[in-house]
Amino acid sequence: MAKGSKLVIVESPTKARKIGGYLGDEYTVLASVGHIRDLAQPSEIPASAKDKFGKFGVDVDDGFKPYYIVGADKKKTVSELKSALKNADEVFLATDEDREGEAIAWHLVETLKPKVPVKRMVFHEITKSAITQSLSNTRDVDAHMVDAQETRRVLDRLYGYELSPVLWRKVRTGLSAGRVQSVATRLIVERERERMAFVKSSYWDITAQFNGESNGVSNGFTARLIQLGQSRVAGSKDFDDAGQLTQSARKENVTVVDEAVAQELATALTNSDFVVESVGTKPYTRRPLPPFTTSTMQQAAGNALGMSSRSTMRAAQGLYENGYITYMRTDSVTLSQEAIQAAREGVIHEWGEKYLSEKPKQYATRSAGAQEAHEAIRPAGAHFRNPAELSTVLPPDQLKLYTLIWRRTLASQMADATGSTATIRLSADSGKYGLAIVQASGTVIDFPGFTVATGAFAGTSSRSDTQDDDNNAVLPPLSQGDMLTAQEVQPQSHETHPPARYTEASLVKTLEAKEIGRPSTYASIISTIIDRGYVYERGRALIPSWLAFAVVKLLEQNFPQYVDYAFTAQMENGLDKIAQGNETGREWLTSFYFGDGEHSAGSAQEAHQGLQAQVAQLGDIDAREINTIDIGDGLAVRVGRYGPYLEDSLHLDREGKPKRASLPDTMAPDELTVEAGRELIDNNSGGPRVLGVHPQTGGTIEVRNGRFGPYVALTAIPTGDEKIDKANKPKMASLFKTMTPDALTLEDAVKLLDLPRVVGTIEEKDDKTGESKNVEILANNGRYGPYLTKTGIDGKAETRSLSSEDEIFTVTVEQAKELYAQPKYGRRARGAAKPPLRELGADPDNGKNVTIKDGFYGAYITDGETNRTLPKQYTPESIEPAEAFRLLAEKRAAGPTKRRRSAKSASTRGTKKSATTAKSATKKTTTRKTTTKKSTATRNAAKKTSSSSTSRTTSK
Repeated sequence: MAKGSKLVIVESPTKARKIGGYLGDEYTVLASVGHIRDLAQPSEIPASAKDKFGKFGVDVDDGFKPYYIVGADKKKTVSELKSALKNADEVFLATDEDREGEAIAWHLVETLKPKVPVKRMVFHEITKSAITQSLSNTRDVDAHMVDAQETRRVLDRLYGYELSPVLWRKVRTGLSAGRVQSVATRLIVERERERMAFVKSSYWDITAQFNGESNGVSNGFTARLIQLGQSRVAGSKDFDDAGQLTQSARKENVTVVDEAVAQELATALTNSDFVVESVGTKPYTRRPLPPFTTSTMQQAAGNALGMSSRSTMRAAQGLYENGYITYMRTDSVTLSQEAIQAAREGVIHEWGEKYLSEKPKQYATRSAGAQEAHEAIRPAGAHFRNPAELSTVLPPDQLKLYTLIWRRTLASQMADATGSTATIRLSADSGKYGLAIVQASGTVIDFPGFTVATGAFAGTSSRSDTQDDDNNAVLPPLSQGDMLTAQEVQPQSHETHPPARYTEASLVKTLEAKEIGRPSTYASIISTIIDRGYVYERGRALIPSWLAFAVVKLLEQNFPQYVDYAFTAQMENGLDKIAQGNETGREWLTSFYFGDGEHSAGSAQEAHQGLQAQVAQLGDIDAREINTIDIGDGLAVRVGRYGPYLEDSLHLDREGKPKRASLPDTMAPDELTVEAGRELIDNNSGGPRVLGVHPQTGGTIEVRNGRFGPYVALTAIPTGDEKIDKANKPKMASLFKTMTPDALTLEDAVKLLDLPRVVGTIEEKDDKTGESKNVEILANNGRYGPYLTKTGIDGKAETRSLSSEDEIFTVTVEQAKELYAQPKYGRRARGAAKPPLRELGADPDNGKNVTIKDGFYGAYITDGETNRTLPKQYTPESIEPAEAFRLLAEKRAAGPTKRRRSAKSASTRGTKKSATTAKSATKKTTTRKTTTKKSTATRNAAKKTSSSSTSRTTSK
């Protein structure tokens, strides 16, 4: 044993180092680095167990018994833990106190099989006092929580392995369905459908500018038209998504003001005298929000800091493991008495006692699905460190998040913000339209209270402060019957707006409100649907791809129960019951998979069917119909093997097929209107354009549009023989990046079709025979750009890159000789660096200059150290600098990408290592005994087996 005889096992090395520093020499702290075993993939199950576990890695006929394996990447960790266990007289499992952490602890016991006492340590913050206290308050591993986590893992395996193959067959190979990810995707798709169906409405109103006085000080304000005659003036809330007045607005007989009426009213009311009809005031009180839960932390970090859920949880994990905050996966808003005291001391120190609430505040968790027994997320310890103390210690993303948590925690123990709100109504005669009533509202903050910590209402701590916004304007003291003159009256045009797209923050809020999934999993859910291509980001908005439309359509039509929001929430409640010991995972899974009605949502007809039966009775699915999204007027988006494209069934091309057009990556689904679709069809899919006749072959040359972009095609002269003509496929060549279909000439097309171009010949001499031979040099365009190629006298091809496509037609033999005289890639290495595509300015986090450059794999954002590929929905010209800075910050926070070793390279390295060992063993044969040779051979065999195992695992 390296240190003491008491072994403590945690999940992460960072956590191990931190806890190790708090414990004495008698303790040894090691990390399991997450789970040490997991459900086996079907390919990893031995032949002897294939019959039972081969389909899912779960025996559905024997109580859903899972088949666990220790992965190849965990064998070294398990070996180290077993070695440390040999000298231990006590084992402490200090994994997180949630279902996942409980399951990790259970797997450790099951795998290590310790013969010494095992104790479960639980704590909610990594501080010395918390760790010391947890040692004296240990417990056993909670079997109910383990059952709940195992049930969830098996459930997700059954769900994914039954439904994903349906997607592979009917939509696209490699897709996945997930219990929560599919429902989250459906939410985003439904919102986009609402935006696609939305019809804009236009309406007008007027604003009147008044000058008032308060204590001799000019105090202007703006009032807005709310009533005309006896009718209320229509606003945005009075229109539905179809662009019509809502039923309640029609009943109320609201007046829709158009442009002509608005102009007349503005003319009639300018310089008119308005009478104060009423003045109303009422007290204003705003209370602080509770401390953070996992969900509210993700929402606040997204809204206030622009951080994604994944970045937020990564930063929170770092803060927790280093002892700066309490456990960051929690549904609770309660604070311990120690935390309340620390927060109140912090308030007094930062802002004084007048900002402290009269009594300590304790908050109650309102979420029906709250499951964890932790505190709210707060700064760790009995004294909260000011963020300024940590400015040189924490990375920028962790510092920003810690500051947000610190402020929210202190604010929860601060006094309310108080003030008053005032509403003034004024009227004037508008002539033929009757009495026009305008209204102004304002809020005055007398005491900012907790908002000095959170930043809201900054600068509005006295009655003399004003805000530009109408709702926060400070109004002059007026009385009923006072007369005011409108200094300026302006007509204003408005349009209704479609429902806002989800952001990560608003999606998290909706998922929590619908009790779908658990807040601790939201970051991984959102990351998954983005990584799988179902959703992409534009700024902070989440936009579904056309692929997501097809997947959701298939699931809605054929498996409505499993993407139903209520059913998904009910599944989560079932897992909670298992964790509480009120139900068993075996019973629950039996009902879910085989069906008995107890856990099914929906109609009574559906209630008795389980997942297995629904998949088995699925019948035939029309893949074409599933992958077709109707736009209108004969236009439809088709989701094909190589991506989505637009098809026009009402207009055919020369071959009698529907006209088609590619869809720009930057076009969101709601932007594809019938008008936009027609324009795409007309511009990109007007059929082949005949350029002329090829001067040598006499064939017809056309410029066409394909799935990979525009190209030219040379069709041979018909022979009259149908078989021969059908076999004579057109010769094709892609256009250069600098070429456009409209500007392409016949001469350019002939050059493209005649590639590769013969540059000339050079003489080469065989070093062995002394024989000389002329070698031809060709110029061509390839997958990786323009290049030269020649087949040497030894029969081997050798290439050199050209700097531009135009050089294919201009490079000379002499220039080619110079290129081949240089080492391969030498020209590229010594060439001048390409200038940036765009300069974006200094990064707000590190001050470094950020640019967009053109790289081998496309445009990317860089600050000289960190690179981030430019997402496909942006162009170098269109992306906002702030958005580029955010993307770069996320990549910086994520750290370097871990490259996975391929099966081939792993096997090759293993083989080379075995070969080297064997060679070394051969050299020493004369000095070794027979037993030594046998031992060496055994070790080499073991290495070979290990290499083979690694190769299989990686291939998986």
